[in-house]
Amino acid sequence: MSAGSLSSLSIVGEYGPITLRQQRQVGVIVIDNPPVNASSQAVRSGLVSALKAFEENASLSSALMIGANETFIAGSDIREFGAALPEPELPDVIAAVESCEKPVVAAFQGVALGGGFELALGCDARIASVSARVGLPEVTLGMIPGAGGTQRLPRLTGIARAIEIICSGRRIDAREALELGIVDALSDGVFLEQAVSYAAGLTQKRRLIDLPVPDGSTEQVDLAADKAMKSGKQRPPVRAAIDAIRSSTTLPVAEALRAERQVFTRLRTGSEARALRHQFFAERAAGKVAALKGIPYPEMEAVAVIGAGTMGVGIAACFAEAGFKVQLIDQDSEAAKAGLDKLRALYARPLASGKLSQQLVDQCIGRVEAQSGYSKLAEADVIVEAVFEDMTVKEAVFSELGRLSKPSALLASNTSYLDIDQIAAASGCADRVVGMHFFSPAQRMKLLEIVRGTHSRDEALAQSMALAKRLGKISVLAGNAFGFIGNRIFAAWRKQCEFMLEEGALPQDIDAAMRHFGFAMGPFEVADMSGLDIAWRMRKQQAAARDPAARYVEIPDILCEQGRLGRKTGAGYYRYENDGKPKVDPEVTALIETQSRLKGIARRNFSAEDLEKRVLITIVNEAALVLEEGIANKPEDIDVVLVNGYGFPRWQGGPIFWASQQDPDSLIEAQNELEKATGHGFRRGDLNVVLSSQTV
Repeated sequence: MSAGSLSSLSIVGEYGPITLRQQRQVGVIVIDNPPVNASSQAVRSGLVSALKAFEENASLSSALMIGANETFIAGSDIREFGAALPEPELPDVIAAVESCEKPVVAAFQGVALGGGFELALGCDARIASVSARVGLPEVTLGMIPGAGGTQRLPRLTGIARAIEIICSGRRIDAREALELGIVDALSDGVFLEQAVSYAAGLTQKRRLIDLPVPDGSTEQVDLAADKAMKSGKQRPPVRAAIDAIRSSTTLPVAEALRAERQVFTRLRTGSEARALRHQFFAERAAGKVAALKGIPYPEMEAVAVIGAGTMGVGIAACFAEAGFKVQLIDQDSEAAKAGLDKLRALYARPLASGKLSQQLVDQCIGRVEAQSGYSKLAEADVIVEAVFEDMTVKEAVFSELGRLSKPSALLASNTSYLDIDQIAAASGCADRVVGMHFFSPAQRMKLLEIVRGTHSRDEALAQSMALAKRLGKISVLAGNAFGFIGNRIFAAWRKQCEFMLEEGALPQDIDAAMRHFGFAMGPFEVADMSGLDIAWRMRKQQAAARDPAARYVEIPDILCEQGRLGRKTGAGYYRYENDGKPKVDPEVTALIETQSRLKGIARRNFSAEDLEKRVLITIVNEAALVLEEGIANKPEDIDVVLVNGYGFPRWQGGPIFWASQQDPDSLIEAQNELEKATGHGFRRGDLNVVLSSQTV
């Protein structure tokens, strides 16, 4: 539906961003609050006024509520959520719809999310384009739906399905919405014409609050609730949403709506919702770099990925899923063919579970051509190197890329910590080289660090950020320094965890403390999963430059020398048996205690709080250094990286947000203790750059 088709309708009244137009006997209420028609105070006020004008207009028998800009309402304006909401609030708008004596139809293309979907549920019927999607994402923002979503949706889907939809916050496509009864009709033609005709045919009110909740088995509801709590990590908003949904069968609707609103109001001003809003805005701001806005860059259609290992195949899948033609290149034809086998295996599980269709998988695999050698390299618009993490190997690859690629091609290295400038120098065309640090597994992880080399031109950086957006990634621009943003901070906190092993803690103690804080896994569980040899190789490469007076822990090196490389060898910091679960190993405990004794370190007991505090202040201190050195452009970027790449709990907002919520004196005290424990070589970050971070 174009704006022109709406503008051709005669205007009955204008109410800020809301216009009441007329098509035959239908009042067309147009919401026009670009870019996404967020439900701001002006929108809500305008809707109430337009509904009143519609009801008083005798020539209009039904109304069609529709969004301009090919969307309905993509949620409430969450910038309003940090304080008292200005009137009218969304329940007031929905009350005006339901009390109107004439029927009102919601019509949406694009998305109807959050408050927009709740408004649609408050209408008497819903018609959607086949491309539309709906959803209630409030739980993912630390709240519950607060304008009737927990009461009206169950009356269409039943309790169990409503729990799944609301607690997951997932988006539902139009066809599934039709099957569930969430929408009443689909349009696959001229949307405005079909929507107006549908509204004209609706002659009676059909309020959802007047409907009973469909019967469902107690077992199904309990199963849905248990599954939601597990996937929602037992967070309070999930529990609150489940309780509110269940109340649709136990409370009078008016009482249930009041209770829902009270819980929503309490949660939206709580610490978890503030943290999640902070992360929401930080992720959206991360990919927007003012200095790169409007800079043109070459077209991107053909991609080459050098290296058909696990990372290379995952990266190739990212590009194929985004519609690119991909060359997957390795040293010989057998390795390249093996890469295609890995690609097929990568899709086996989502295909078997029904998350992906065979048609989509075939399309993605069909876009990838495996080959050996660089014979077609000159066809690529973007070349991503994903070979072994070794500087000599990468320099050799980039020497060839600089010679064989076309002059407009973007050259990117998927390195996690190596010097981009040294890699770029080998190419002979450093101005079009960037770092492009994908996170494993590349096809699933949303984060992508774009690393700016000294000579990287703005066009290459703008091209990289646009490419990340096309891949559906959250991109963060980082400076060129060891480990960039994420691995730089992770290396510092892993080192402190190793220090604590010598001082009296054990791997299982530290891992449990970090899980308690909200990490999905502790640092030693992560090390075992990734493979201890990766960090070992890095330490050996850095050995010559290491300060001999600085504290160094040999424990992980000894584990590697013993062949304990983690899960892949059946033993690392933990041992692994047939069930694959980590088990405490007395041999590791003995090794750690022996190392403490050899160094003359008296072991002491750490409380979980001590361990948690030591890790968090380490992260915050290193984050401050990263900011001071200009490796990160802004504090929020660090929160985005740590949450999306390293498991920092989203509901804590990220380390910068977390620090901004703490008592400054306690942070400084913890930093003093950290400096004392670390000794020679400790670098103290300026906490002022952290504590000045703005929060939502």
